[in-house]
Amino acid sequence: MNEIIYRQLDPIRLPVVNKIYKDFYPAGKAKRDESIWVAESNNSIVASVRFKSIDDVQLLTGMLVIPEYRLKGIANELIKASHSQIMQKTCYCFAFQELEKLYQKSGFVTIEAEALPNNIKQRFFRYANSGKHLIPMLFIEDSHW
Repeated sequence: MNEIIYRQLDPIRLPVVNKIYKDFYPAGKAKRDESIWVAESNNSIVASVRFKSIDDVQLLTGMLVIPEYRLKGIANELIKASHSQIMQKTCYCFAFQELEKLYQKSGFVTIEAEALPNNIKQRFFRYANSGKHLIPMLFIEDSHW
């Protein structure tokens, strides 16, 4: 596998990352008001994660690794690369159940939905009630960083 480069997305490349979401994760769409971090190989985006600022917290959302790059540790490395972003504000994520361990490995801990701040709790329940099997998680600074 070629070298993977991790960095914050230049906003001018928003259409490029949105094409990848359209192809591999149609429910996701990057927006200008989000901080977007990517993993690139041969100048092609192979993974992306977005951070949406909501008042005094942020929500890690839209984690996507294109299929041929999955199970190679890229998601964990992308979260690690975006550590400076994660540390700007308290960071939550709503993980699909099957990805809970991936996020735990990256410093997130599972919490009760009732522990979510009100400004994102309603969002969590709206997603969960639409049939998505999600787990609320919170990033905790860990010694492995």
